[in-house]
Amino acid sequence: MDHIILITIISLSLLALVSAVILYFIAQRFKVYEDPRIDEVQAVLPAANCGGCGYAGCRSLAEALVNAETFDGLYCPVGGAEVMAGAAKILGKEAPVVDPQVAVLLCNGTPENRPRTSNYTGASDCRISNSLYIGESDCSYGCLGFGDCVKACTFGAMTIDPLTGLPVIIDDNCVACGACVKACPRNIIELRKKAKKERKIYVACSNCDKGGPARRACKVACIACSKCVKVCEFGAITIENNLAYIDAKKCTFCRKCVTECPTNSIIELNFAPRKPKVEVQTETVN
Repeated sequence: MDHIILITIISLSLLALVSAVILYFIAQRFKVYEDPRIDEVQAVLPAANCGGCGYAGCRSLAEALVNAETFDGLYCPVGGAEVMAGAAKILGKEAPVVDPQVAVLLCNGTPENRPRTSNYTGASDCRISNSLYIGESDCSYGCLGFGDCVKACTFGAMTIDPLTGLPVIIDDNCVACGACVKACPRNIIELRKKAKKERKIYVACSNCDKGGPARRACKVACIACSKCVKVCEFGAITIENNLAYIDAKKCTFCRKCVTECPTNSIIELNFAPRKPKVEVQTETVN
């Protein structure tokens, strides 16, 4: 009886040994080599896994950076220039110079500007609401106000203003990951070049209707009158689909377009107050 147990133990041991050898050679044959620099680059990245770089997460971006010949088209918006410089140093490559960006809401449809004409009682979700009807006002382009963008932001950079019903972007927290841009079903959130002192000039309207219908739907709608285009000396403003657009890369913040706009659809933020115009009185000689 004892010899049967001994034979069984030896047989199982030999079988385990043979299996281990076979598995070892299989593992060696099919093993996938991974560049150790991927771990080094990943350690430099912010571990936000937000997808703002266009990849599934920081690990995927690290792999892309290691395998790419250059950093062209590869950028971590959360880490910015400092993180990209760290990754470039590890890989012996040159980091691209990319202007920092910030999210901007292209709508100023507050209750005062865009009167409510209907009442929605469905799910409090922008995508669902957008698929069902034009919204609670006559503007089918404006913000729906249910906060899909706020829910998508993992950096605490957006809130809904209870008075206006519109998203408020906190510039200091915004990392330009683009999650809010993707979450908005009406495409009214844009990433724009971040200027010094958080200054901004942009058309806060996305209404592509002609002037009359657009203005009836919202008091501050762009009517494509082209006055801003004519006054801009730097070619920063264009009109397309009945809507003015200001190129942040060309804008010099002269602010002439702001005062020229008849509907006040161009927003200026974080500028010093304008100096009041001084009227020069001329004396009349009798």
